[in-house]
Amino acid sequence: MNTERIAIVSKTTCILGIGLIGGSLALSLRNKGFARQIIGVDSSKEHRNLALLHGLVDQILELDQAIDQSDVILLCAPVSVNSRLLPHILDRVKGTSKVVADMGSTKADIIGTVKNHPLRGRYVAVHPMAGTEYSGPLAAKDKLFDNKLAIICDSQNSDEDAMNLISGMLTTLGMGISLMNSAEHDIHVAYVSHLSHISSFALALSVLDKEKDEKNILSLAAGGFESTVRLAKSNSATWAPIFLQNAKPLLEVIDNYIEKVMLFRQYIMMNDPDSLLDLMKEANKIEKILDQNKHKSTTTAYIVSPLN
Repeated sequence: MNTERIAIVSKTTCILGIGLIGGSLALSLRNKGFARQIIGVDSSKEHRNLALLHGLVDQILELDQAIDQSDVILLCAPVSVNSRLLPHILDRVKGTSKVVADMGSTKADIIGTVKNHPLRGRYVAVHPMAGTEYSGPLAAKDKLFDNKLAIICDSQNSDEDAMNLISGMLTTLGMGISLMNSAEHDIHVAYVSHLSHISSFALALSVLDKEKDEKNILSLAAGGFESTVRLAKSNSATWAPIFLQNAKPLLEVIDNYIEKVMLFRQYIMMNDPDSLLDLMKEANKIEKILDQNKHKSTTTAYIVSPLN
């Protein structure tokens, strides 16, 4: 593993999609000196007004104007919007040194849209492993990315200067960087991120179904329920496109998850305490893995080997 700090010069930065991720980027990039000016682009009038009112951006422009006036274009909209707009954005930066990066949770689909684009090298595919269950400009948090990991996918297809600029931006944010193949990335995040959201949404729906008949059920909910169902508060407009773009690996993960749930059902139905204990002891092994990850420092790491 090699580590390095990449010197960066402040840039005029366009942020497309001023929600949790885009707004948090705006706060942190300004506060840490990466962005000398931030231009916002958002389809929501409410988001545009809030971003200006709370100083997340310096101005709001239409997309083409923002591209023309920016050095760096960061795509933070829902993944379906990012995928649709990326080819046009790369067309627009022709003949310049501008760099484009997306911050979406899926990568194979968006990379596929520009696989043969003549300006593919100006694009860097990034997934910052950071977020909360909240959405919109008012959910923006400075330091959201501190000590978090950013994954860059298929970096061999990005120009060296584009990689250096985005890597410098991410390290300025206090993030570690790992390089990964896009297909492997989508499989991994299906397990560690997307399934968690599916499980939380499903649990919320189950409880809401029961709540129709038993009005006191939520009054009994304790911390365990609240932490498990927390992700069900996530923005459906953000997560529906993610699930659909990552459908193949996510469906495989859901099938595996259902198998595990059915094992619990089987052992409970059979009144088999030994098998239940064995199943849960096996699950307890996740604590060791989580503890190991918790103690890893990622603040200055620039990891140049893939994780697959």
